[in-house]
Amino acid sequence: MNKEAKLQKSLKIRHLMMIAFGGSIGAGLFVGSGAIIQITGPAAVFTALMAGILVILVMRMLGEMVVAKPSLGSFSDYAREAMGNWAGFTVGWLYWYFWVIVIAVEAIAGAAILKSWIFPDMSLWLLNLLLLIALTITNIFSVKAFGEFEYWFSLIKIVAILLFLGVGGAYVLGFLPGTTMDFSNLTAHGGFTPLGSAAVFIAVATIIFSFVGSEIVTIAASESAESEKAVVKAVNSVIVRIMTFYVGSVFLIVTIVPWNDSQALTNPYVSALQIIGIPYADKIMNLVVVTAVLSCLNSGIYTASRMLFALGDKGDAPKWMMNVTKRGVPLKAILTCTIFGFISVIMAFISPETVFQFLLNSSGAIALFVYLLIAISQLILRKKIERETPERLKLRMWAYPYLTIASIMAMVAIIVSMAFSASTRSQLILSLLSAMVVILLYVIKTNISRKRAAKNALNEELSEVDVKAK
Repeated sequence: MNKEAKLQKSLKIRHLMMIAFGGSIGAGLFVGSGAIIQITGPAAVFTALMAGILVILVMRMLGEMVVAKPSLGSFSDYAREAMGNWAGFTVGWLYWYFWVIVIAVEAIAGAAILKSWIFPDMSLWLLNLLLLIALTITNIFSVKAFGEFEYWFSLIKIVAILLFLGVGGAYVLGFLPGTTMDFSNLTAHGGFTPLGSAAVFIAVATIIFSFVGSEIVTIAASESAESEKAVVKAVNSVIVRIMTFYVGSVFLIVTIVPWNDSQALTNPYVSALQIIGIPYADKIMNLVVVTAVLSCLNSGIYTASRMLFALGDKGDAPKWMMNVTKRGVPLKAILTCTIFGFISVIMAFISPETVFQFLLNSSGAIALFVYLLIAISQLILRKKIERETPERLKLRMWAYPYLTIASIMAMVAIIVSMAFSASTRSQLILSLLSAMVVILLYVIKTNISRKRAAKNALNEELSEVDVKAK
């Protein structure tokens, strides 16, 4: 272990672009979109559109700050500079907590798919452990190894989505043999908004978590010599990515699969491909979903460990989190994240309905809190950047400050709406509890630091007095 080594700038622009593309295509798209359709109807396409626009705006704000003020801790450091140390501490630890839970969730999902598909006789806990070990080794080896794995994982997901859009679009438009243009499912089962317009807006709080991951590229950029170029490209392409991959594919799903077929929507992409008549649709999508799960698991270990590294750099986490290997990898930070992830997995087996459900709910609204603080940070820092280094504003937030303020208001509205929905109320309450615990820990840490500093100052004074007395 080399305490003086630094993180390596080994990620190439192709790695960063695929991390950016792959970050917005998670297992939540392939599986979770069916749950959104069931609570909104065909109007789920509008829900996806609204959530997508919000994420696009947040990414634009974040991109502006990253290009103007490159930083290891990305949005954690921007929150710190804009609002004080408490904000950087809170954002950093909440984001770390969010991804540690994601590590557990993705490991469980991946193990379940592999067990039902390939390894029916293997224990779930063993499959969980093997997945975590495999991707931990990938992250430990080098950041370039992480980048390469993520590059190919993301490429598979992108190709799968593009093929689905091509085949699904041809089916809906009647270009395939034996088909005619058919959009009847959009209105045939109770209309376009069968569960009411309010459901369309309330569901934004649920679907937006499927978009989380787009911001990973701004953290990974600190380990690339081409960070500025990559961030600009990633931010500029986020519109196409979200509108194509999410909104486009959700539109095809609700057009091909009846929204009230709950059985079909448990695995919407498989159902859509089976309706179209694609052979081995279940096996094809199992491969894609496993790839998406492994990608999220890979990214989760990387992102959580780098956030720990950045927190250690600011004194908000133990300094040993910054210890890196000769390859420039923060080994202790990675192992800490893996251990916490596996503890969460164990909780899923020991106490799935209480402890693990508590962990899931207590991280449910954290991504929204982080996005909200990113927007507030940009609102504050933009003025400072314009005053101090205006030449660094190479990528600007559109219609500042109006769109930033509108985004903040929208996110506050989404957070408030969670209190009025039975399915999200517990997530909001427990996530607020998580935030309060982190803020309380900051207060305790600050008090301890003050007392330690005062004690050290007193000891120095006493030493000086002793020297003079002698």
